[in-house]
Amino acid sequence: MTHQLASILPLEGLQSGGSGPLYLKLRQSLEDAIQSGKLNHGDALPPERDLADYANISRVTVRKAVDDLVRDGLLVRRHGSGTFVVKPVSKVQQSLSRLTSFTEDMARRGLNTHARWLERGLFHPSPDEMMALGLPADALVARLGRLRIADDMPLAIERASISAEFLPDPQAVTSSLYTALDKTRSRPVRAVQRISACNIKDPDASMLGVAVGSAGLSIERVSYLASGRVVEFTRSLYRGDAYDFVAELTLSES
Repeated sequence: MTHQLASILPLEGLQSGGSGPLYLKLRQSLEDAIQSGKLNHGDALPPERDLADYANISRVTVRKAVDDLVRDGLLVRRHGSGTFVVKPVSKVQQSLSRLTSFTEDMARRGLNTHARWLERGLFHPSPDEMMALGLPADALVARLGRLRIADDMPLAIERASISAEFLPDPQAVTSSLYTALDKTRSRPVRAVQRISACNIKDPDASMLGVAVGSAGLSIERVSYLASGRVVEFTRSLYRGDAYDFVAELTLSES
């Protein structure tokens, strides 16, 4: 543990001269470790007791430095698990005037994307899915639940529901849902989205690497084929610190 701490927290930064409270020096050293990549997003911070013993300072001083970083959003405490690094992200702007998938949207920005599957299979529809997709109770629906990640940063949790008529094999979806729907000529051509502010709860907060209660954007999308049939019902949760949705407005002729 001492060797690990020495690699991320050089003692000379804490023992250097100059005025200022010791907790601020520790805070700055920890922030430098986060910004330089010595501590990465999702890494567990060493226990406060170990930090205090290593730096020969009180646990009160360590707690004050950690509290500062939690308030600034660089660390997050998870009850029963410890304290973890939350690396700052550059906000992504997504246009509300284009109907694209997450994969396509991130690819246009040059970001590498991947997903962690939370759910993928065929199920009997829930009442919400029956209503949104216009399905009878004995139909089947493909559910695709994913944690969406761009450049190793979790950005969103996406839960999509598609009638099995349009997506009979959900295992065939390996990246972009819309690419898979293209192959069955079932890609939507228009959609209605409802966006609302929310506070992120667990377990979603843990998956997104943010503190419980952090600001989020809840998005419900219903997408349609050219015929007017509903093809997609998706509920997504985006990190509020990572996403901006932008709409262009024009003045109509009166």
